[in-house]
Amino acid sequence: MTKHTVISARIDAETSAKLDAIAEAADRSRAWLVAQAVREMIQRDDELMAFLKPGLDDITAGRVHTQEEMEEWLAEKLAGLRQAQKNAA
Repeated sequence: MTKHTVISARIDAETSAKLDAIAEAADRSRAWLVAQAVREMIQRDDELMAFLKPGLDDITAGRVHTQEEMEEWLAEKLAGLRQAQKNAA
């Protein structure tokens, strides 16, 4: 059996009323809806952190470029594309 932990949170009256309406329409309890919302928030946060981790690891390892380096690289790429377009015309 899954062990549960009780938490509490204060919400304003408007949010509480909307929560009650959703719970009634879904035939679910407020507690179920709140638990589901927390699960979904944690899942989204886990996905975001997994997405960001490689970049954060690169920063930690010093694998970064300055703004100036990136602007120079982009300018070179654009110049190459423009030249290729002129050559094709």
